[in-house]
Amino acid sequence: MAMKSSYTTPWDTIPYFTDAERAALALGEAMTRLADRPDAVSDEIWNEAAKYYDEKALSALIISVAVDNVWNRLNATVRQPAGASWS
Repeated sequence: MAMKSSYTTPWDTIPYFTDAERAALALGEAMTRLADRPDAVSDEIWNEAAKYYDEKALSALIISVAVDNVWNRLNATVRQPAGASWS
C-alpha cells in the first residue's frame, strides 16, 4: 500500500486522510500559498486545525511547514534540485 504522503495532490479530493490530517494539510497549504488570498490563513482554516491540535502541536506544525517552505524557496532561488549535492 502506498504511503498517504504519496497522495497529497490533490489532498482534498481523496478519501485517505483523517479530518485532523485534512486540517493540517489545509493549514500547510494556506501558509505556503500566501499570495492566493488577502487573508492567507483564514479564521476558518486556523479554527479547524485548532480543533484537532493543541498549542504545542500547532506550533510544531507551523514550524515544520515554515522550514519546508524556506528550503523550497532557497532551492528554487539557486536552482538547486532537491537531493542534489552542492559539490
